Amino acid sequence: MEIRRHREVLEISELDPFLAELLRQIPESTKAEGVEAAERRLYSAPADPQEAELCAEWKIYVEPELRRLFQSSTETVTEDLKPLNGKSKPFANCSLHIPLKHAEAWLNALNQARLVIASKFGFSEGELCDHYRSPIGSRRDLSLFQVNFYGFLQEFILQETNGRSPGAASSEEKK
Repeated sequence: MEIRRHREVLEISELDPFLAELLRQIPESTKAEGVEAAERRLYSAPADPQEAELCAEWKIYVEPELRRLFQSSTETVTEDLKPLNGKSKPFANCSLHIPLKHAEAWLNALNQARLVIASKFGFSEGELCDHYRSPIGSRRDLSLFQVNFYGFLQEFILQETNGRSPGAASSEEKK
């Protein structure tokens, strides 16, 4: 897998079928419905529950907007992922192109997915920080890999959107 920025597009090329499938799972992974721990994590109260008025106002005025933002981000990512759902050979490497203007939506959706997956499986801080864990022997192990893979993608997107001044060419673009 190769990841680079090319002008106003983030390109993930040589994407093997396993990682392509993990990418296709992002929209589904953002769904917190029915997972109380994930709902609490995504829509956490801004203050101690004893501050009932503040918490009630948050629920009325802020939470609906958060839900709209999360839904909009997931829809953008779903659209960007459509090329991975094509009729191409199922075991062939492929590429994904993410418009730079969609970077914020991707960061949002990846973060949602990571929080929901981590909540579903109850990963500890130690597990989430153990980047050398292998092999993948269970659904739980695969989910931890998924969380870390999405974190890697977030890091790349942040680097490419914030690490350079707009219009600065990468070393690949200068060639």
